This record gives sequence, structure tokens and C-alpha cells, in this order.
Amino acid sequence: MAQKPVLHRDDPEAEPLVGNIKVTRNDWLNVAMDVLISDGVEQVKVLALAERMQVSRSSFYWYFKSRQDLLDALLKTWEQTNTAGMVRQAETPAETITGAVLNVFRCIANPDLFNTALDFAVRDWSRRSGKVRSLLDRSDRRRVEALTGMFARYGYPDREAVTRAKVLYYMQLGYEMADPNETHAHRLEMTSEYLKVFTGREPMSEEMADFTEFTKQHWDV
Repeated sequence: MAQKPVLHRDDPEAEPLVGNIKVTRNDWLNVAMDVLISDGVEQVKVLALAERMQVSRSSFYWYFKSRQDLLDALLKTWEQTNTAGMVRQAETPAETITGAVLNVFRCIANPDLFNTALDFAVRDWSRRSGKVRSLLDRSDRRRVEALTGMFARYGYPDREAVTRAKVLYYMQLGYEMADPNETHAHRLEMTSEYLKVFTGREPMSEEMADFTEFTKQHWDV
């Protein structure tokens, strides 16, 4: 279960706030994102967020011009986290294609690289907004293009590269949405088999060992 955002003022490691400032811009963004994920975009309201943080609504306007400005900032955060994160992982050098796919799999293990709950919230939002739908379509294209380029770097023909990229991408989204009742340990155990399906290649033992160590930082295995 995702943790609730910690406000700057409640973080013992954060620099103390000065003057009359009680919350930061990131506090507004993080709490708004939490509401977006849990309750949908319709519930991202300035007054409700202010009450949740126990501050006046007027402090919102120190950081944002309007509610729409906040919503635009949420979309920018989503693109910078999820789309940029997946593209970066797909472009990370690896000795083999299985190692490259494992780099992408790190997105699933670490929500700092790819926030799955946020992605689903934006997809739900896109059903109500043509603007968000256009942004989502653009992001999906960028992600698939990055994955296609990843397969192409390892010698897959163009048509096969884009097919494998789409299978990998859309299967992973569907897998996360299905939320199967299985342990992280089982998922890790199946990873080498998934790699063979996605790439047609056997992963190297060193690659699997590195990925296993990485997941231990984020999964209960």
C-alpha cells in the first residue's frame, strides 16, 4: 500500500520552514497527487487540500495561479516521472537484450522510476478530458518508441522490434492493472521465464542476480 505523503514541516530531515510558510509547493503537489490517485481528478479541490494540510486556502495562491495550474503541474510531474523514467531505463546501456529489459523492469520494482498508481489515475482522467487523452497518447508513443529502439539496438528487425515493444509495454500495463494475488517472491521467480517470452533469449545468471539485489531494496522478497 502506498504511503501517504509527508509534509515538509513533518519531515525531520527537511530544512525548517521560515516565516509564515507552513507548506511548500511540493506539499501541495504531493497531496494533490495522493488525492488524484485515491479519489480521481474531480476531488482535487483547493479547499479540500487546504483542509487536509490544515492551512488556509489563500496559501495555495503563493504557488499556483489556479486549480488548472495545479492540474497542469500534476501532468508535468507524471510525464517527468513515468514517461521520462521509462524512456531513460529503455535507453540505459546493457550487454544483452535481456539485461536491457531488466533495466525496464526496474521501473516496476521502484515507484520512483515509474509510479504505476499515478499512471492509472491519469489514464482514468483521460476518459474525461480530451487534452489529457492527447498527452497520454503522446506519452504512450514515446514509451513504445523507446522500447522499440531498445529491441532494434540488439539486432531485431524493425517490424519485430516494434511488435515486441508493444507486447512488453501493454502486457506490463495490463499485468499491473490486473493486480494478481501473488507474492513479489513469486514474481521474481518467474522473471527469467518472462524474459524468454519477451526476448526469445535466455538471461545471464549475473543479470538475474543484479536484478534480484535491486528488487530487495523495493520488494518484500
